[in-house]
Order: sequence, then C-alpha cells, then structure tokens
Amino acid sequence: MKRLESIDALPSGLRFVLAIGMFDGVHRGHRRVIAALRRAAARYHAEPVVLTFDPHPAQLLRGSAPPLLCDTSERLALLAREGVHTVVVQRFDHAFSEQPPDAFLERLCRGRHLQALIMTAESAFGRDRAGGLAAVRRLAPQMGFAVIEVSRLASEGLTVSSTGLRNLLAEGRLAAVRRLIGRDYAVVGGVVRGDGRGHELGYPTANLAFDAPVALPVDGIYAVRVGWGGRDLLDPQRRADGVASLGVRPTFADGGARVLEVNLFHFDADLYGKRLRVEFVRRLRGERRFASVAALVRQMDRDASRARAVLGTGPPRR
Repeated sequence: MKRLESIDALPSGLRFVLAIGMFDGVHRGHRRVIAALRRAAARYHAEPVVLTFDPHPAQLLRGSAPPLLCDTSERLALLAREGVHTVVVQRFDHAFSEQPPDAFLERLCRGRHLQALIMTAESAFGRDRAGGLAAVRRLAPQMGFAVIEVSRLASEGLTVSSTGLRNLLAEGRLAAVRRLIGRDYAVVGGVVRGDGRGHELGYPTANLAFDAPVALPVDGIYAVRVGWGGRDLLDPQRRADGVASLGVRPTFADGGARVLEVNLFHFDADLYGKRLRVEFVRRLRGERRFASVAALVRQMDRDASRARAVLGTGPPRR
C-alpha cells in the first residue's frame, strides 16, 4: 500500500476517484463504500484513493475523540485487503479543518483529475461540515467530477456504523459485532511490563498498552486468538490461542486501572515490546472478585480449559 501524509502529496496528473472518512473499524458499511469506490475506479479507468485522518477529527472539533475500533496500522491493513492501494492519512489540524468545501476541492483537484467522489447522505467535510452531499453536488459540475451516493447499510434492524459498534461492544454483544464487521473484533497494542502476578499464579500474561484510547468490550474473561510479527498485521508470522482477562482485577485491588492481560497457550517466550493483535472470539464470563487466590486459580484453570474447547486448542503441555 502507498501511504501519503497529505493530499498535497498526491501525484501531479493523477486520475483518481476518492472516498473520504475515518473508516474506523472498516466495517461492512465502510466496505460498501469501498466497493463503490472500486467500481467507479474501474469505470473511469482511475486510481481508487481513500482520504482518512489522524487524529480523529472529533479530537480537534469537540475536545475528545471516541475510542477507536482500530488503530491506524490496522485500518490501513484492512483497507489494503479491500483493494485500496493508495491512502492519504491527512493530519487533521486547525488549518485543514477551516478550509471551505470549495477551497478543499480546488486544492484536491489542482494539477490532478478527480473523476468521482464517493459519498453517503451523512458525508460532510470542510469548515462547519458545510461540504455535505447537496453542496458537493452543486460544486461538482463546475469542477468536472461526478458524485456517487452510497446508501447506508442496515443489518438485522441495526444501522451499521462505528458508533453502533462501540455501543454493542460496551454491551458485550460480540456476536452482533462480528456480524456487522464480518470478522472477530480485535485490538492492537504493545506489550508492557506488568506486576508479574500472573506468572506467580502459573498463568504468565502479556499486558497490553495502547497508543490511543481503543474501544474494548465489556469487562470479563475471553477466549482469544493472538498474532504478532511480520509486515502484514492481518497475516502475522506468529499466532497463538489464549485466554484474556479484561478489567480492574478486583481480587487484588479496588478501583484499579482497566487492564487487558493475555495468557497464551503453548507459548512461554518474552513478548515485551512486541505489538500484538488480539481477536476476541467469545466472552466466557464476567469479571468478579474471589475470596482467595486459590479460588481464583481454580477458576482460571476452568477458564483456560473452556477457552481451549472454544478455540479447538489442544490440551496443555506436560
């Protein structure tokens, strides 16, 4: 994939079609837009290009951004899997946000040949989000490009949206999330040093930290699949199944920080500093406080056994 850091880096003379958005999660609704982008690119013999942003526009415009469904690296990997080979990751700052829609489009088209802009009824860009579908349709003829509208996708009575997916995750509805994104939900984080308590209990864990707030499912114990290493985040060099604990570890502390810890089956090497992609396959139970460490370990044994059954993983090594 070709990653560009600004729309000004798009090559002179480029003949292209464009879709604009965060594409957070690259869910089925996003893939509907990407499919329209690719069809338009084939029709106009042009390059399909996606314009996305970092940081999330809400960080600047509202003072805080929603937790992300995928970080930038995973977003780009997912877009590449959908057949997008040129992505502009535009820094969203005050200067960029204050451009009127016509000035933005003129900047985009300067020295290039924009053939079509893919939009939904909710799409908007430019100062005060003035570049909505109706406004762009008025500007398009004089600038020489077509506007292609893509309807929003609904599934099982739910509109497929990033906001809706965050709400489903908060409710622990992993199966519904899986249907709307078309894969197991995953997060990507770096392994950091923990307190070593998992090792003492016989379940060494990799503790994950995130570059930015990420959307996590409800607290609990999960069967997970984990990948790391290699150049392709979605096709890693190493894979392992495991069981993850997400929560505040109430047996050991009150009001502690929320932590994601992963114990990998059949793996005991040091992962410190590695970036892991953790797929949440099934929630096994909620988080709860235990009366003793021994009771907790007995439950952890049951959790690990159940996770192996869910994932089809073999028994522990002797």
